[in-house]
Amino acid sequence: MTLFSLLVQLFITFFKIGMFGFGGGYAMLSMIQADVVTRYGWLTSGQFTDIVAISQMTPGPIGINSATYVGYTSMVTAGYGHAWGVVGSFTATLAVVLPSFLLMWLLSKFLLRHKNHPIVEQVFTGLRPAVVGLLMAAAFMLLTRENFATPSQPWQFYISCFLFGVAFVGSYCYRINPIALIVACGAAGWLLF
Repeated sequence: MTLFSLLVQLFITFFKIGMFGFGGGYAMLSMIQADVVTRYGWLTSGQFTDIVAISQMTPGPIGINSATYVGYTSMVTAGYGHAWGVVGSFTATLAVVLPSFLLMWLLSKFLLRHKNHPIVEQVFTGLRPAVVGLLMAAAFMLLTRENFATPSQPWQFYISCFLFGVAFVGSYCYRINPIALIVACGAAGWLLF
């Protein structure tokens, strides 16, 4: 793939993800994986798992962080060097942000006038289940062999399941700060593996 065609493909892919990724960054993860891992093969499944981990640890929205990482990695993997990796990062990041910026700019003018209209309220009511479905798809997407191993590797599998359970209970039942959970589970994983 030529340099120009790769940049155009990055822009189109992330523009589409930014346009249809309702529900925020976590809802975008399944769309990002479908395109960059399955469809185009820019990243492996393991590299994509790394994206999720790095994007959660760095400041900013996970969708934008993921686009930045994918843009850089896809250019460098294609053999274009680190300078073009930065261009790829910029291209993917701009593309994923641009639809939201344009839509919010246009919709803000419309919604300020019609926010209490029954049709507008029904549209937002219909979007809620779709957002929940996209978030569930993102959660199930992360239940991979790279993250949990398999029962044939019992130590890694059971420790991974235990850490998942602790993080779920800690965040859902006890409302523990997600940053504290990430640090604690990361330290536990480092010590136990």
